[in-house]
Amino acid sequence: MKYVIVIADGMADEPLEQLNGKTPVVEAKTPNMDYIAKNGYTGLAKNVPDGMTPGSDVANTSIMGFDPSMLKGRGPLEAPSVGVNLEDNDVAFRLNFINVKDGKINDFTADHISTEESEELIRALNEEFSDIGTFYPGVSYRNLFVIKDLAMEELKSTPPHDVVGQDIEEHMLKPDNEKSQLINRLMKDSMTVLESHPINKKRVEEGKLPANMIWLWGQGAKPVIGNFMEKYNMTGATITGVDLLKGISNYIGLDVIEVPGATAYFDTNYENKVDYALESLKTHDVQYIHIEAPDEAGHEGNLPEKIRAIENIDSIILEKLFKELPEIDEEYTIAVLPDHPTPIDIKTHTMTPVPFAIYSTSIKEGDETQSFSEDMSNGKFDTIIGHTLLNEMIKISKE
Repeated sequence: MKYVIVIADGMADEPLEQLNGKTPVVEAKTPNMDYIAKNGYTGLAKNVPDGMTPGSDVANTSIMGFDPSMLKGRGPLEAPSVGVNLEDNDVAFRLNFINVKDGKINDFTADHISTEESEELIRALNEEFSDIGTFYPGVSYRNLFVIKDLAMEELKSTPPHDVVGQDIEEHMLKPDNEKSQLINRLMKDSMTVLESHPINKKRVEEGKLPANMIWLWGQGAKPVIGNFMEKYNMTGATITGVDLLKGISNYIGLDVIEVPGATAYFDTNYENKVDYALESLKTHDVQYIHIEAPDEAGHEGNLPEKIRAIENIDSIILEKLFKELPEIDEEYTIAVLPDHPTPIDIKTHTMTPVPFAIYSTSIKEGDETQSFSEDMSNGKFDTIIGHTLLNEMIKISKE
């Protein structure tokens, strides 16, 4: 039996006036998701426990089968994927390159700055601020900053994608003390280095937004989550273009499959993702396939791209899984779900439980839900706790 979990990041949404009250996933053409819903079991998954922020770190740790309550911040989860082995006194911050205009966060991605450009800017930051901590390049606007001070873990920080258009002064680290002042000053001082950097001068000449400030958030020390093999007695692997999910996978013992063209954006290579997943399934029991594009579209408020991403997941990834997975193993179980909603209208994550559907070759009669949508609470499962999803898939496969 093979298990595949397709994570359509941020896919869930709210009814939209421009779609006559439909959501993007309902508007999109999704025959394979609809097939899973009709011939499998459906329900809602609560991936974000009460009291926790609906971030991708929390939600995806749940989907990967572990209780996210032991997480210590997003930053340390991304550290392994950029080659950083955190020491006991290290605190890792997620570092976004952002664009600030008139004292407000204008773009939390710095106009989707390239990885190559980010590497140059990270080098400049290390030259200027090495006495404070160390900067590490990641992918595009997503990077890392590490400081040796466990007290930093107690500060309250704000994800930049939650406060686009708002004054940076209102969302500096809190409470106001010596530790927060150091980090807040570092963020502001970065503007002097970045604004005069040749990379940003060139970006302005090309009509692009400059990455004129860093934003530090999601800090934490090295977490202890658990081991996938010990818990489930199965081997597993992850395919994703996002350092965060690579980091979570590293911590819990899932193999990370590097895929050419996995950009974590609209232009990601869907074909390569499913091809590499199928190859991985020859040697792994469980395969996670994560697609970031719907989430990026939600953050940008880009409805056409969100619909296109959903349709690509269905027509490329799910389509090929159904065609070729039986050649690897005649018995298989597939789940498809978002990690959290990223609604077009509000452009950030919400706590709302997300729809999921599970198809297995072991199911004799499914829920007969007519189509995949956010309204699947009347299925077999009603609402489950997110980190029990894989256990439910295993139970179904043994029916």
